[in-house]
Amino acid sequence: MPLMNGRHFAFLLPIIIGLFLVFASALSDPKSFPVFVGTYTRGDSKGIYAYRMSGATGSLTPLGLAAEVSNPSFLAIDPSNRFLYAVGEINNFEGKPGGAVSAFAIQKDGRLTLLNQASSGGAGPCHLTVDAQGKHVLVANYGGGNLSVLGTESDGRLGNSTAFVQHQGSSVNPRRQSRPHAHGVYLDAGNRFAVVADLGLDKLMIYRFDASKGTLQPNEPAFASVRPGAGPRHFAFHPKGRYAYVINELDSTLTTFEYDPDRGSFKELATLSTLPSDFDGTNFPAEVAVHPSGKFVYGSNRGADNIVIFAVDEHSGALKTVGWQATEGSNPRNFAIDPSGQYLLVANQDSHNIVVFRIDQETGKLSPAGHAVGIDSPVCIVFAP
Repeated sequence: MPLMNGRHFAFLLPIIIGLFLVFASALSDPKSFPVFVGTYTRGDSKGIYAYRMSGATGSLTPLGLAAEVSNPSFLAIDPSNRFLYAVGEINNFEGKPGGAVSAFAIQKDGRLTLLNQASSGGAGPCHLTVDAQGKHVLVANYGGGNLSVLGTESDGRLGNSTAFVQHQGSSVNPRRQSRPHAHGVYLDAGNRFAVVADLGLDKLMIYRFDASKGTLQPNEPAFASVRPGAGPRHFAFHPKGRYAYVINELDSTLTTFEYDPDRGSFKELATLSTLPSDFDGTNFPAEVAVHPSGKFVYGSNRGADNIVIFAVDEHSGALKTVGWQATEGSNPRNFAIDPSGQYLLVANQDSHNIVVFRIDQETGKLSPAGHAVGIDSPVCIVFAP
């Protein structure tokens, strides 16, 4: 009897090819590392896809489908780089209304092994983050307008819910702000305060986070406001921890805050447009990120289909507009800066591609690196260095 028949070989061939590509890439480029992409699975996509990125050139080597899962739109990796967590934007989980969270173990060949799944605690989970100790996953539920916290086990599996907070209220836009919409959840560098950008309330909700228990308590002050109708979507702390930036989806602005890490409080410094002055079309900003050096802030514009570039004043944290870079695609939902700070990768959701840009370390400006890959409905990009 043969050791391996044709059917077995056909099944193993993609795995063999994937392993070969990983090891060959690692040998030729020791600075290469895995990249995972979350997608919407409404078309041809099947879930989370893996790539190998060259730290030397910025090129992406496709490793194929890492995990088959429904609508894993946003991803987060734990501090040990051993586990990946994904929201599932689904309407029903285990017979009950609401979304899901999936836990995966990251394998050396770029595949993901499903560990378990749990309820997200509300409808339309759209963002999540892992705390600095890797013991809890915090989830923002857009549709439910709430925030939940799930514990994690030592093997990466999701455990019991440790906290749940339901937001209340509305704001001035009757179509988009008739109720709460938690759109992003973030922890400060001290792992002491959780900040939730709520698009429906025009507020950054602030909670004291107990890292040992995974519990949340309203802070004092309990929130920081943006201008009415702004619609805060995503948020980023400056690496030095004294400043923070929120991108506003409904009025195409970016607000700079001064942050007090002792009190968990914010003071607005300024709000700038994310758009060129001559743009008069429809636009909805999506993502904001600070360069690892702290010298630049970037934001994505869906509609204008570009990345806005700001320079950061090192003394005040204030921003100055540097310019814009076309994303070479449509609907730039999310983008990410690689760990070295050399490259910025943009997920163009509607044109179904990821485009790599090189970052000028002196000016912050972007230029096409000459690398792009096709992928159906990419939403989120994360690195596992």
